[in-house]
Amino acid sequence: MTDTKQKVREFYDEIGWQQEADGNYQNARYEDLRPVSAEYIHKTRLRVNDGLTRPGRFLLDAGSGPVQYDDYLTYSEGYQKRVCLDISIQALREARARLGEHGLFVVGDLANLPFAANAFDGEVSMHAIHHLPLEEHPRAYAELYRALAPAKSGVVVNGWHEPLLIRAAEPLIGLMRRLAGKGAKKKKDWLNETAPEGTFIAKLTPAWLKREIGSKIPLEIRPWRSLSTRILRWFIHPNRGGATFLRLVYWLEGAFPPFFAENGQYPMIVIRKLDK
Repeated sequence: MTDTKQKVREFYDEIGWQQEADGNYQNARYEDLRPVSAEYIHKTRLRVNDGLTRPGRFLLDAGSGPVQYDDYLTYSEGYQKRVCLDISIQALREARARLGEHGLFVVGDLANLPFAANAFDGEVSMHAIHHLPLEEHPRAYAELYRALAPAKSGVVVNGWHEPLLIRAAEPLIGLMRRLAGKGAKKKKDWLNETAPEGTFIAKLTPAWLKREIGSKIPLEIRPWRSLSTRILRWFIHPNRGGATFLRLVYWLEGAFPPFFAENGQYPMIVIRKLDK
């Protein structure tokens, strides 16, 4: 196991999947859980269901974590079993508590799946592949494709590296931080942090995904959620029409999917295995 993967596992076992005083996992700090954003967050999470093929026997949840949000539970509706694979033992303990008999739980590596070819009728991977070093991303996608049954589909949600909408917002966020008396946000050196609040991530660009992954396996890039948590927290306010604005954003994502899929923060990558 590489040093990167070891640190990711240690973070989630010891910090990320530990519950805090508010009942949420520590990892929930990286989501906007305010009521003003709740409807938008809920609807974007449910988009994953549109990319899945139902019914089926086994759904693979690759990098499942604890299946921490109720919306994530909907992904395995219509499947007999949800197979949760994660590098973190703590994640799988929590997932078992949520799924019970509906789940099967496997410790494993996203880039080296311990499953036979064509084993799954559906797959999801939520914010997990980006914890791998970039050079292992092609292997992870290839493994998901290998394990997927013919004529079935899987969904990967990850984040882009500095997409257009985020680049456009950052100067204003920087100004707002200075006016609030805060310094510039520092970029994390994940592997050298002694007590990091988060863990290693390697994000990619649409061009890289198309070249390194899309040239080898069939995929479609759809919008999942255009606005990052950082943008939501800085710009969406409950008393300034925030919820109404987010309804407009959600509509725009659906009306102009190619633009928002590649220029928003989080894409939804749908993998479809050819029917042989």
